[in-house]
Amino acid sequence: MKKLIMINGTMGVGKTSVSTELLKMLTPGVYLDGDWCWYMHPFEVTEETKKMVLDNITYLLRNFLSCSQYSYVIFSWVMHEESILDWIVDGLTGLEFELHKFSLVCTESALTERLQKDIASGRREGDIIERSVARLPLYRQMNTIKIDVSSISAVEAAEMIKEAVEK
Repeated sequence: MKKLIMINGTMGVGKTSVSTELLKMLTPGVYLDGDWCWYMHPFEVTEETKKMVLDNITYLLRNFLSCSQYSYVIFSWVMHEESILDWIVDGLTGLEFELHKFSLVCTESALTERLQKDIASGRREGDIIERSVARLPLYRQMNTIKIDVSSISAVEAAEMIKEAVEK
């Protein structure tokens, strides 16, 4: 049976790095980063654009899950509320798949250190630290398997997810 692996966490926690490593381990697989559906200019978050992005994500996931080429579908995004996960999964009604939900969590100091590196390299804006740290507690409350990435590599986190998914 196909496996849908949803990986969430706050900005800068390592979702993209972990998902990229996981894709190498779980084959045949495909990876969708929800942020790719937000690449627009100007970037405006409105009710209309939020609905459009969620519809696009659901459409892509439906197609990936329906394609016989893939056994694993990995999806990562900043899903800080259970309702976002539920909305996406509800949009996949009628498809058969095994759902695995993970939240990447870490200490505030580890997150701050990672984000400072991103800011220094020009990948993120300076206000990201406050916004991302504020969301950290939300992920600990979610109905997901938690993986603390404070002091492990993306490869180690991906191995933990792979092990959980293959049980």
